[in-house]
Amino acid sequence: MGIGVGGGDRWPQFRGPLGNGHADAPDVPLTWSETNHVVWKTAVHGSGWSSPVVWDGQVWVTTADEDGRQMFAVCADLSSGRIVHDIRVFETENPEHVASVNSYASPTPVVAAGRLFVHYGTYGTACMDTRDGRILWARRDLRCDHHEGPGSSPILHDNLLVFHVDGRDVQYVAALDASTGRTVWKTPRSVDFSQVRENCRKAFCTPVVLEAAGRLQMLSPGAKAVMAYDPRTGLELWKIRYDGWSVTPRPVHDGRHAFVITDYDRPQLWAVRLDGEGDVTGSHVAWKRDRDMPATASLLLIDGLLYMANHQGDALCLEASTGEIVWRGRLGGKHSASPVYAAGRIYFLSEKGVCTVIAPGRQFRVLAENRIEGRWMATPAVAGQSFLMRSQSHLYRIE
Repeated sequence: MGIGVGGGDRWPQFRGPLGNGHADAPDVPLTWSETNHVVWKTAVHGSGWSSPVVWDGQVWVTTADEDGRQMFAVCADLSSGRIVHDIRVFETENPEHVASVNSYASPTPVVAAGRLFVHYGTYGTACMDTRDGRILWARRDLRCDHHEGPGSSPILHDNLLVFHVDGRDVQYVAALDASTGRTVWKTPRSVDFSQVRENCRKAFCTPVVLEAAGRLQMLSPGAKAVMAYDPRTGLELWKIRYDGWSVTPRPVHDGRHAFVITDYDRPQLWAVRLDGEGDVTGSHVAWKRDRDMPATASLLLIDGLLYMANHQGDALCLEASTGEIVWRGRLGGKHSASPVYAAGRIYFLSEKGVCTVIAPGRQFRVLAENRIEGRWMATPAVAGQSFLMRSQSHLYRIE
C-alpha cells in the first residue's frame, strides 16, 4: 500500500505501516518516566495533535499557530532530536473555529521515500521533498466546513493520496496523484443529507485499504454511513447506514469483518461483513455493542480479541466474533490517543500522560504504569526500539 509502507524502523502513517496500531518492534521499553529512558525531548512550537511519522532517520510532525493563521511541517533528526526542517506550508487569513479538543494540525501526515504529504483539512494539502523541505505541489481548493477543525488523516495507496472531505456543507472522498497533486477521482458520499442537520453531516475518520471477499476495498466511515470504495477508481462497492456522525476512530478488520465506531456522542461498535454489494444495512451487520465504546481512540485487534479505551478511563476486551465482553479494566483518565501493540504488549496513553501497559489475553493484567508530564492526545509512533511520542509542547524519543 502506497509508495512504500515501511518496515520496523519506519512508521509512515497514522497507526503505523498497516494502519492498525501494530508495531514490528520486539524491544521497545516497558517502563519510562520524565527522567528514565528518554533519549531526547525536543520542543515543538505551536499546537497540533497529528501523530509523528518516521522514515529513514527523520521524524515529522505538523503544527500550527494557536490562531490557525500559519501551518508548519517540522522534522527532527531521529538520532539527536535536533530540528532539521521547520517549514511554513500554508498561511490562512481567516481560519474557522476549532474545538478545544482539536487543533489546526490534527491530521497525521504520510511519509514515503523522499516525500512527505501534509494535510490540514480544508486549509490545504501539500507534497514536500524530505531532503530539503521544498514544496513540490499544493492544493487549497478541496475545502469544507469542518466546524470543529480538521481531523481526518490522508493515506497513500499505490500512487494515490486519498482523504475524506466530510464537512457540514460538502461530503466526499478525494484521491490525488501523489506525484502531481491533480485529482484522479472524487466521489460524493451517497447519503441523502437533505433532512440531516448541518452539524450532523460531518466526520473525522481515516480510511483503511484492505483485501476481502476477493477484491481490494477502502473502508471509509463518514456521517450516517460507512462505505467501501474501490481505492483505484472511487467506485462505491457497498454501504451500511447508521445514525451517527463526527466519527473519529479508524476501523480495524480481520479480513471477513470490519469493526467500525459509528458515532461520537453515543459511540457504538458495529461488526460488519465485508462481502456486500450495494446497500447492505439490513443484511451485513453481524453484531453491535452500544455501551462504553471509545469516541476518539481507535481499537486494536489481536488474536480474535478487540481492545479499546474510552473517554471514561475504562479498558475493554471483546470477542471479535460475537461482541461479548471478555473483561473490563480500570485505566483512569480520558483516552484520545489510540493504543499501540508492540513487543507483545498493549500500550494505552491517557491525556494526562499516563501510559498503562497491559498483557493481551483473557484477563486484565497490568504490567506497568508510566507517567510523563504534559497533555497527550497524539497517538504514539514506533521506530526500531523507540517510541516517538508527542505531547502538547514536546516530541519525545523513548527507548
